[in-house]
Amino acid sequence: MDIYVVKQGDNVDSIVALAGIPVETLIRDNQIPYPFRLAVGQALFISDGTAATDRRPLHSGGYAYPFIRQEVLDETLLYLTSINVFSYGFTMEGNLIPPMADDQWMIGRAWEKGVRPILTLTPLGEDGRFNNNLVSNLVRNQEVQQHLIWELGQTLQEKGFAGVDIDFEYVLAEDREEMAAFVRKTTQVMNLFGYTVSVALAPKTSAQQRGLLYEGIDYRLLGEAANRVLLMAYEWGYTYGPPMAVAPVNMVRRVVDYAVSVIPREKISLGIPNYGYDWPLPYERGVTKAQTLSHQAAIQLAIDHGTNIQFDETAMSPFFRYWQYGIQHEVWFEDVRSIKAKFDLVKEYGLSGTGYWQLMSLFRANWLMMEELFYIERDWPLKEELEAPEPS
Repeated sequence: MDIYVVKQGDNVDSIVALAGIPVETLIRDNQIPYPFRLAVGQALFISDGTAATDRRPLHSGGYAYPFIRQEVLDETLLYLTSINVFSYGFTMEGNLIPPMADDQWMIGRAWEKGVRPILTLTPLGEDGRFNNNLVSNLVRNQEVQQHLIWELGQTLQEKGFAGVDIDFEYVLAEDREEMAAFVRKTTQVMNLFGYTVSVALAPKTSAQQRGLLYEGIDYRLLGEAANRVLLMAYEWGYTYGPPMAVAPVNMVRRVVDYAVSVIPREKISLGIPNYGYDWPLPYERGVTKAQTLSHQAAIQLAIDHGTNIQFDETAMSPFFRYWQYGIQHEVWFEDVRSIKAKFDLVKEYGLSGTGYWQLMSLFRANWLMMEELFYIERDWPLKEELEAPEPS
């Protein structure tokens, strides 16, 4: 495996001649559309078709909405252990709210490929908005918890889900212990019936980290309570924030450093973004809004505007600027170099998995690179082998 960075004067023919691979392979692996233009600074995945000798098992997952394109889902499922259907909400009474789009077809496709479909539970209310008051009401009320857990179990059985992922953000600091107790109770009940429970964790770097996103999330308690955790190690660069890398590796490393100090490594999956942002400049807090874009869309923007792609060696992330209609833009996104840096962290720290937000667009080179560095671990534990937390 190799990563080639396009230089001035390169074209598809010159690169395949240098790499010694068929032109069709380069074009397909890197999703290069006709007429096969390239951007200076664009990183290309070059494979000789052989896997690394030190491959290790990996639990690979990610989130997707039920309206994902079937061809994207089918190809992505080849590289996954599980897929999280996004998302189910709930009411103040603990009644489960299904997604607006039918997800049964998606569940069926997952099982056909040997992939475990996971129900994602979020505090999505009846009005279609996220509401952390739903979390507070839930974790403080045993009756509501009992009803929601019952509804979850019924839905898992009826629809054919393999487990639950609890994705609660902006948990209040005063709900920290109650949040962990709810996850523990859910895990204990679900494990009895052979279902796994995972929990998504905001990207903390210490137990004392301040802020609404962090204070209600206790890494140690939640790591003990769930079968698995996902570190949401992205969104440093976000829609209303200043232009910067979405998942700078130097910051991701700090999150992993803290996580492995309080959670067993075999329980941890590293969150990886499958998107980037395009910010209009100058940035003005509370006014500027970035647009989300895929890896392919970012590359096409650079090509269309004739700008070179640069690479930040600290954040290990590509970026560029361009002008349109008199407005300058700054784009940060993910490419095979930034993804490889995150895979290297997974290996370095001995983490057991990766999880993507989100899988709605296909980034084929990402999956091909994963396949050469890891092998997908689909041998999930049997019901009697699940390590449920001890009753509290």
